[in-house]
Amino acid sequence: MPALERKTILLDFEKPLVELEARIDQIRDLAAENDVDVSAKLAQLETRAVQLRQEIFSNLTPAQRLQVARHPRRPSTLDYIQAISDEWIELHGDRRSGKDDPALVTGIARLAGQPVVMLGHQKGRDTKDNVARNFGMASPGGYRKAMRMMEHANHFGMPIITFIDTPGAYPGLDAEALGQGEAIAYNLREMFRLDVPILSTVIGEGGSGGALGIGVADRLIMFEHSVYTVASPEACAAILWKDAGRSGQAAEALKITALDLKNLEILDVLLPEPVGGAHIAPLQAAESLKQALLKGLAELLPLSATERRNQRYQKFRQIGQFTETAVTSV
Repeated sequence: MPALERKTILLDFEKPLVELEARIDQIRDLAAENDVDVSAKLAQLETRAVQLRQEIFSNLTPAQRLQVARHPRRPSTLDYIQAISDEWIELHGDRRSGKDDPALVTGIARLAGQPVVMLGHQKGRDTKDNVARNFGMASPGGYRKAMRMMEHANHFGMPIITFIDTPGAYPGLDAEALGQGEAIAYNLREMFRLDVPILSTVIGEGGSGGALGIGVADRLIMFEHSVYTVASPEACAAILWKDAGRSGQAAEALKITALDLKNLEILDVLLPEPVGGAHIAPLQAAESLKQALLKGLAELLPLSATERRNQRYQKFRQIGQFTETAVTSV
């Protein structure tokens, strides 16, 4: 395994846990060197380490959950596709620009024998790969490629499964010149009219219109430590307070976590993650996702195309509804 893969990447709030685990390793090494039985002490410390990890990850702030969602070792779209699908054939290009956007991958797969179209944002594993994939920020060609594949799915009656993991659509001048806003808006409109089931999962970071461009779905699934936001907390803080350093305050106010979205009735399924995040046990996370997708398909496939479209429409029309109540002074 390359050194890069062996390297442990630590988040700032994990420091107490790392210190305790280092102490456990030190005691184990000293005991082995001096032939001393410290099994009781080690068992006590290891139990405390498990408890500490659970305490830390059950009480994360929104800003800390954002760090987990952005973890470089967090499973990506291609990781999940390869883990949950029986077959996978990646398809390229939007059939317009003559180019392929590697920040958004698409293809045909089988999920428990069911033919499906899968697509999603793809970040890189290291700096070179991230640059090649533009850090998961798709261009207009990426969204047009996604729409081409969704049209393909609709034509052949194949459910659509999307994976959201992007800080946002690419905001560069060339992307704007090629119609970034139009490409995303077109996807939003067209996804509402598709006849086939659509399931979207936020596997990491769901940012703004870049996420929504493949996120109009019958079922929205989110992993426990994923986030979904209209703008990154850093951008929000810079806009509101002219200070990106207040991103933690912005993250709290934006209600970006899976639990927030569940309480706001935007999220349909909240998937628990292995303690420590999906990157700690990616196969376990993938199996959890697979079962959620199969359950969603079992609920949606028996419906008629008209029923699915109507339910999808009503789902999004109800987002943001509130009740006004007159308040009288006592």
